[in-house]
Amino acid sequence: MSAETAGPETLGSLSSEPEQQDPNSQKAKEISGKSPLRIALGRLSRDKIAVVCAIVVLFFIICAVFAGTISKLFGVSLETGLASQYVDGLNNGLPKPTMGPPNGPFTWEHPMGVAPRTGEDNLAYWLHGCRISLMIATVATVVASIVGVIVGLLAGFLGGTVDKVLSFFIDMFLTIPFLLAALTLAPILNDRFALSDNYATIQKFSLICVLAMFGWMGTARLIRGEVLALREREFVQAARVMGMPTSRVLFKELLPNLAAPIIISVSLMLPSFVALEAGLAFLGIGVTDGVSWGQTILKAATPTYFREYPQYLWQPLLGIVALVLSLNLLGDAVRDALDPKTRR
Repeated sequence: MSAETAGPETLGSLSSEPEQQDPNSQKAKEISGKSPLRIALGRLSRDKIAVVCAIVVLFFIICAVFAGTISKLFGVSLETGLASQYVDGLNNGLPKPTMGPPNGPFTWEHPMGVAPRTGEDNLAYWLHGCRISLMIATVATVVASIVGVIVGLLAGFLGGTVDKVLSFFIDMFLTIPFLLAALTLAPILNDRFALSDNYATIQKFSLICVLAMFGWMGTARLIRGEVLALREREFVQAARVMGMPTSRVLFKELLPNLAAPIIISVSLMLPSFVALEAGLAFLGIGVTDGVSWGQTILKAATPTYFREYPQYLWQPLLGIVALVLSLNLLGDAVRDALDPKTRR
C-alpha cells in the first residue's frame, strides 16, 4: 500500500508501530562505558554454575584459613588421646570407632567420627589437610606463574637469540615426565634432610619447588604468544620510539594487557596442583610427615578399612573432588567471561 492511497488511520497505525532494535546494538549499549573487569564480573554474576563454584571454593578457603579456629569451635584437635577411649573391639582385626557413624551415634564431640585404630579426629585432620593442600597448591601456582610470565615476556618481546634459548628450555622441561622427576627428586631430598628438626617444613618447601619447577612452561608459552602479537601494536611501538627502557615497556605497557591470559592460566594451574599434591602424598613422595588429604587416603585405601569404615576414605576423597571440580568449572567460567568473543 502506497502513502498516497493509505488513509490517515493506516498511516497512524504504521507510525505507531515500535521499531525493532538490533540485539547487537543493545548489547553494545549495555557494555558501553564499562571497564573489561566490570564486563567480566557481570558475565560471571549471570553464570549460575560459576556462582555456585565460587561459593564452594570460598567455603574451602574459609576452612583452610580458619582451620584452627573451626577446630576449637567444635572442640576437636590434632592431638589424640588414648585410642582405647574411642575405639573398641575388633572386627576382622580392625578396632572399630565407638563414636560417629556408621558404628556409633552422631556426636558433636567428633562430628565426622574418629579414625580406626588411632582414634584421631576426622574433622580436625580434614580441616588441616585442606589447609596444607591449598597452601602448597597456591604458593606453587604463584611461583610458577611469576616464572612463566617473566620468561614469556622476555622470550616474546626480545626475540632473536633470547627467544630461541628460552624456547629451548621451555621445550626441554616439557619433555621431562613430571611423575618420574618427582619420584627421582623426592627420595634425594628426604634422605638429605631426614634428620633435620624442620623436616616437615623442608618437605613442604621441596614439594612446592617440584610443582613450580614443572608447572611454569604452559604459562610461559601462553604469554610468549600473546606478547608476539602485542609487541607490534601501536602503543608498544610508540613507547619504544619515545625511548622508554625495556623494563618499563614490559611491565608498564605489556603486562597490564596480559591480565586475562594470566588469570586463565592461574585458574587452570591451581586445581591441577591440588590434585597433584594429594596424589604425591598418596604415593609417599609428597607430604609424609604431617597432615594431608593424600596421607589420609593412603591410610584408608586398604580393603579392611574401606569395607568396615568407608567414610574414613570418602571424607578426604570427596573434599578433593569437590575442590578440584569447582576450581576447574570456575576457571572455565572466568576464561569465558574474559574472552571478548564469547557470547552469553
